Amino acid sequence: MEYATLIVLLALLQYTWFTMRAGSGRVKYNIEAPACSGNEAWERLFRVQQNTLEQLIVFIPACYAFAWFLSPLWSLILGAVFIFGRFLYSAEYIKEPKTRLLGMLLTFLPNAALIVGAMFGLIKEMI
Repeated sequence: MEYATLIVLLALLQYTWFTMRAGSGRVKYNIEAPACSGNEAWERLFRVQQNTLEQLIVFIPACYAFAWFLSPLWSLILGAVFIFGRFLYSAEYIKEPKTRLLGMLLTFLPNAALIVGAMFGLIKEMI
């Protein structure tokens, strides 16, 4: 479980960094809480943070289940692709949201593989 924990903690560090960027963007673009709109550059930072949070809800339990029932090493590898995908998604979304597709796919596909692999491993264990 060490590999899964390592990659989950790295993903949480990445999310924390995205959160700090959105928070500092509030100051830079003068977006006072609780407002969630008002400057397109800030809205892009905020959407990256929020979308990453939405993806983490799937990633974290799927990563642990995959590591437990199938392969700790592959949970690390798929998690590394997920993190890379999030960085790419962030860079592309901030630059031009329409170009986010590759980063989105490099997030979605590892999540899907983690879920399917965990289900396969669990069912195999149950049989």
